[in-house]
Amino acid sequence: MEGLLLAAGAGRRMGMPKALVRDDAGSWLVRGVATLREGGCAHVTAVLGAEAERARPILDDLDVTVAVAEDWAEGMGASLRTGLRSLGGSSQPGVVVSLVDLPDLVPEVVARVIAAAQPAGPAALARATYDGTPGHPVLLGRDHWAGVLESAVGDQGARAYLAPRDVTLVECGDLASGQDVDSI
Repeated sequence: MEGLLLAAGAGRRMGMPKALVRDDAGSWLVRGVATLREGGCAHVTAVLGAEAERARPILDDLDVTVAVAEDWAEGMGASLRTGLRSLGGSSQPGVVVSLVDLPDLVPEVVARVIAAAQPAGPAALARATYDGTPGHPVLLGRDHWAGVLESAVGDQGARAYLAPRDVTLVECGDLASGQDVDSI
């Protein structure tokens, strides 16, 4: 399974790009990559945007592909499109999409979402939920990448694409909060 970490936003409410945020446990960017990898993603791509030149060196010592969303200011849709396009040569059946601003996300959530989606292979659509509320990560089987590319606009990401489809919801509230962090 591929891993895709969306980390392109300016983080205006945070006062800095989220890819540059550090807390007592370290860099959110490094933690996001590690969470995807340890959760079962064979390869991870990090999508940068705002301050990409400052964020890129944080990833230098990691085995990660960096994709830069030049149109990052458009919103999450631009980051998702950039990330999916960068996976064009992948032979993996799907991609686990996560956000850099989920600092309490743990590898067990990623693993649980992957396990729930595995039987469907490239046709899979799965999403972590937290006490019944849909969140991230979201697993997009390869069969859905073209449709997500077409529908990912603004700050909606894959929401419009997923809404009318049968998505496997995977409860993970026992493992993490699923809360994205907008201020530090």
